[in-house]
Amino acid sequence: MTKSVINNFNKNHVDVIYAIETASNPFPWTRKTLLSCIGGRYVTKQLIVNNKAVGFYVGDLVIDEFTLMEICVHPDFQGKGYGQLLLSDFLNIAKEKQVVKCHLEVRAKNIAAQMLYMNNGFMQVHRRTGYYPAAIGYEDALVMSLSL
Repeated sequence: MTKSVINNFNKNHVDVIYAIETASNPFPWTRKTLLSCIGGRYVTKQLIVNNKAVGFYVGDLVIDEFTLMEICVHPDFQGKGYGQLLLSDFLNIAKEKQVVKCHLEVRAKNIAAQMLYMNNGFMQVHRRTGYYPAAIGYEDALVMSLSL
């Protein structure tokens, strides 16, 4: 039986979180960037499955708006519903904190992530041309929003 739990991560967990980040993204955040998002207005959560960290998210909470800065599931664990678990946790925190609006950006070519967000009520509100680095040139970002 699979046992999963979502809890906070802190600077003591950064090496494990960073390993998930680098395994999952061709253009990962730096370790320094991850460390800078711990504490203060940031919400940092990790998903533990059978005592192993398999995913995480970073949220930026400012007054009544919550931005999903990063959500990531290790490639070996993708397609098992773990992204939904993490996103549901993010949205539950938003409701607890009486957030009015949630925001995120997603690569235009990341259809799986876009479907996850749309299935949870997010709608595209803008497109940022050439926002993300890509193997050749740059890729657009879709800006998505959810009103609560």
